[in-house]
This record gives sequence, structure tokens and C-alpha cells, in this order.
Amino acid sequence: MTLRTAAPDDLAAIMRLERETFPTDAWSEPMLRDEISSPHGRYVVDAEAGRLLGYGGVRAVAGAPDADIQTIAVAAEARGRGRGRALLRELLATARVRGARSVFLEVRDDNPNATALYASEGFAQIGRRPRYYQPDDVDAIVMKLDLAAWADAHGVDGAQGSSTASAAGADAGSAATGWC
Repeated sequence: MTLRTAAPDDLAAIMRLERETFPTDAWSEPMLRDEISSPHGRYVVDAEAGRLLGYGGVRAVAGAPDADIQTIAVAAEARGRGRGRALLRELLATARVRGARSVFLEVRDDNPNATALYASEGFAQIGRRPRYYQPDDVDAIVMKLDLAAWADAHGVDGAQGSSTASAAGADAGSAATGWC
């Protein structure tokens, strides 16, 4: 498993996985292009043997007290092998490096694997958004993580984070919810 910051050249592969993973509510190509190039976020890809097996993104404005996990997707054949967790931890480390103290996310109520992953990393349910995911009429579970407590538990330094988070996301100028 190799995690790296997403590049504009990754967009086509990200869109293929986005449409496979989220067939009824996939983000549009312009939305993802803007996300990947935004200085306020970081997108990470998981590639193996030249094939994109996962990606995830975090919106973490440098110096802001909170961040948002925008999305995580792992190819169906690669699930259950820790790839979703690795992507999530990399995104959390990026948020920590950028100064966030809390991280929020929404997860589909019909995605118990992702919900369990987030809970196992310390996220707690703080709310629900009825019928949030359209056109499926699926509720969103809103979750929050105390990033300082998570970082202490995982040995993540706010000044350094993971090696790739530090190298690619420490400053605001670095740019780069799915079934885990």
C-alpha cells in the first residue's frame, strides 16, 4: 500500500472509483477537481501496482479549529484490508498538522462498516441528518473526533503528523465517505 497526495493526473481514476463506490450520489468531476486543487484541503490516493485502490479527502484550513473528512472510498476488492483506516489516519494527521482540534464527518446510516471504522478511531455520533443522501433517502450520521486525544493515543505530533502529511500538507498551500 502506497499513500501519496493526489495530483491532477489522478482525477480520471478517482472519478472511476467515485462512480463505482457511490453510484447514486457521486460527486461531479468539476467538484472533485476543485477539491483536489484547493489549498484548504488534501486528497490522498492509495495506489498499488499502478492501480488506484482508494482515495480520501479532508478539508482542513490552516489554523482553523476544526476540519471535515470529505470522503473516503476503497475499491470493493480491496476492502477489509486496512486501506480505509490508513487513508483515514493520513487525513487525520493532515488535519492535526494544519492545527485542527476537532474533525467532523457524515456517514451514511446504511454503511455500518464505515461507521464502525470511525467509531474505532474515536469518532462519536453527535447528530443525524434525516434523508441527507439523495436520491436514496438515507440519513447521515454526524460524527465528531477530539483530534488532540486521537493524536495522543496514536503518537501523532501536531508539528509533524505522519511523514506524508508533514511533507505534503503542513502548510495551507499544499493541495492535493465511502465504503471502507
